[in-house]
Amino acid sequence: MAARRSLTSRPMDLFYFIFFLMHIPTTLLVDCQAIWPKQLVPEFVQAIIPWYVRMSGDPLIGGAMGLLANESELAWFKSFVYLEALFQLPVFVLGARGLWLDSQEIYGLLVLYGASTCTTTLACVVTILNTPTTSAATIAQKIISITSEQRVMLLSSYIPFFLIPLYLAIDMALRLQKLASAGFRTLESSKQD
Repeated sequence: MAARRSLTSRPMDLFYFIFFLMHIPTTLLVDCQAIWPKQLVPEFVQAIIPWYVRMSGDPLIGGAMGLLANESELAWFKSFVYLEALFQLPVFVLGARGLWLDSQEIYGLLVLYGASTCTTTLACVVTILNTPTTSAATIAQKIISITSEQRVMLLSSYIPFFLIPLYLAIDMALRLQKLASAGFRTLESSKQD
């Protein structure tokens, strides 16, 4: 068995490790407010969402929290929040631990996380791209809309959460393929002996 390599000697693993650690408080304090019982969330934390929605116009978070639209219209997004709480959050912890320990056993789970997360985030990016641009007509008709500046801000915050998991899934799949190939070569050479 090879010696454990330090996390700093593995730049991409260090990047993924930091990504997972940063995601934990965001998931717990912001995203999961859509599903936590309100009495469990401190008031100062509850204040984050209305401030964020006023600033960004985020139709997804605003809709899931009932601030912009009928929550039932965004049941699909709320299901993604449950997925984040029940699958992604544990993966953040397990993934960070596995990367810290330089464990190849975590690669399969990280492929699943990356594929699942980039798929769900793509739906969010497409929704933001298709949200109407604020105009006199959208205001008069009370249609949920965002300004061009809000769209750029939202895309700049959502797109990294699409691209990083996508890259992670590809990276981990290639690592698994390399391990499988080495295993098959070992198996073939042992059959010849």
